[in-house]
Amino acid sequence: MNQPLSLSLSSSLSLSLIPSKFCIPRRRPGVLHSNAHASSALSLSNPVLFRSSINQRKASHIVVSSPSSSSPRPRSSSLDIDASSSDIAVDYSPFIKIYKDGRVERMVGTEVVPPSLDRQTGVESKDVVISPETGVSARLYRPNTTSQTRKKLPLLVYFHGGGFCVDTAFSPRYHRYLNSLVAEANVVAVSVDYRRAPEHPVPVAYDDSWDVLKWVASHVGGKGPDEWLKNQLVDFGRVVFAGDSAGATIAHHMGLRVGAEGLSGVKLQGIVLVHPYFWGKEPIGGEVAEAEKKAKIDALWRFIFPATSGCDDPNINPATDPKLGSLGCGKVLVCVAEEDLLRDRGLYYRELLENSEWGGVVEVMETSGEGHVFHLDNPDGENAVAMLDRIVSFINWREP
Repeated sequence: MNQPLSLSLSSSLSLSLIPSKFCIPRRRPGVLHSNAHASSALSLSNPVLFRSSINQRKASHIVVSSPSSSSPRPRSSSLDIDASSSDIAVDYSPFIKIYKDGRVERMVGTEVVPPSLDRQTGVESKDVVISPETGVSARLYRPNTTSQTRKKLPLLVYFHGGGFCVDTAFSPRYHRYLNSLVAEANVVAVSVDYRRAPEHPVPVAYDDSWDVLKWVASHVGGKGPDEWLKNQLVDFGRVVFAGDSAGATIAHHMGLRVGAEGLSGVKLQGIVLVHPYFWGKEPIGGEVAEAEKKAKIDALWRFIFPATSGCDDPNINPATDPKLGSLGCGKVLVCVAEEDLLRDRGLYYRELLENSEWGGVVEVMETSGEGHVFHLDNPDGENAVAMLDRIVSFINWREP
């Protein structure tokens, strides 16, 4: 039996490369297992050959938690696997597999929950389609205080993680986290659902996220299509971007884009980066002793961005980005975890910002004894609650 080669970003996040074996995970009610077909050939030895020409197949399963007719639908949806199409080309178990016939099977991050009125927090949510052409959408959240006051609330724009290839804005753990964050911070939130690799390689996620931000900005001055954003509830002068892992990387790039292009009527007050997925060609810190893991993460980056120039691409390495000093906000909070392989990249990011022409203030919160995105796996834990409190304080900070 072939043994999986583990690629661990932390004690709680790992990818493995299995040469030839595969299994279909046990199906659970309410879990949407996604697969898609690509017209291009795949090579196990060279996953860079994979491209984004995906032909979506019709769903052959039932989704227990079905959104309303106006809600965005999950974009990948086939499950009809037979023996003749079971050969694996690329295996990043337990997260994602690519078959030689081009199918994409996401093994995690496929379950979705509908928007709701959360009983525990009183937070209400709904889904909106931003672009019918691409399927890019968002889940909006508002706290239960909105019916009790006319005071404008800060706006949080959140970008989910998942290595650019798994999870969505509708995943249970992100829905739960946003409910808690919105309730504690008393903000309106827009959780972005961007298209994912490998069907839509980076930088598609960046472009989709920017389109959502422009849609958000269209509501300034009581305009725009959505009632929650245009009814004078949102203070567009107090906007914060936030994200975890790959979502933190997106939040960083959106901050750069605001600095370079502006976002009419919107003032970006700050950015929260939780365990940001930054990388680089040369190992730093704890990466030096983890050469095998680093090589696999290098390969993962090329898998989700085949056209990349490498791990020193500014799309993943802020140290090589000449625009770093143009970050379009005055404050940044970077959260890192002691047991996370990405920890040193987060700390290095602080150093880069402080030595750039940016001129803002960067804060760092480090959590001892925890791994990558631990707060999503154990949201009620003491460390997760402490980090939530720190983020809430950051969001509610006002310029003097």
